[in-house]
Amino acid sequence: MPRPNRVDPWGDLHSSAERGLFTGNRGCLVDDDRAIVRHHRGSLWIVCRTEFRGWRHPLDAPHRWTPLFFLDDAVALAAGHRPCALCRRDDYLAYRSAVTAALGRTTPVPAAELNRRLSGERLHRGRGLHRAGDRILWKSPFHELPMGTVVIGPHDGSPHLVTAGGLQPFGFRGWGDPIRSPAGPVDVLTPPTSVIALAGGFTPVLHASAVTPPA
Repeated sequence: MPRPNRVDPWGDLHSSAERGLFTGNRGCLVDDDRAIVRHHRGSLWIVCRTEFRGWRHPLDAPHRWTPLFFLDDAVALAAGHRPCALCRRDDYLAYRSAVTAALGRTTPVPAAELNRRLSGERLHRGRGLHRAGDRILWKSPFHELPMGTVVIGPHDGSPHLVTAGGLQPFGFRGWGDPIRSPAGPVDVLTPPTSVIALAGGFTPVLHASAVTPPA
């Protein structure tokens, strides 16, 4: 049976044979017996390339970061991660530049500040083992949300991707068939800082199942 290291847009961990486009981490999640025993450790939550410089990293080594897997950038951002500044340097710089510009800063927002912002936007305080209800949701008019944002579907309460074709429901194998976009406000799962980045020029890498605008 696959290890429970596949991440859904809520940030929860599941067992799935589908690995997705990216890996990443949120600290060491295993105990000395290599069993996953925690949802996260620390505020550094990043999304990484699955291959970089030929490096190899164990899936379940104690006292080292634990690899997680994401369908695509939209899932990783919704779960509360940001691009890695090492293996995804250009994406990280684009993400940081977009947030910096939106905040009206003259100097780049430090990585530590990005981490603090995302940490405060992900989970309600005092939560150890994450549940979907622990996530912080926020409301926005649907028409103001950029493509790549994940929102809560108006009919079934599940995560849906904002795309050029409408809302697409999440699945570990890909995004499902589009449904009509809502007219009013929606509950947003992607943290505000990452929505700012998406709106300001960060281009997410989306799974092939996502409906994208024509070139």
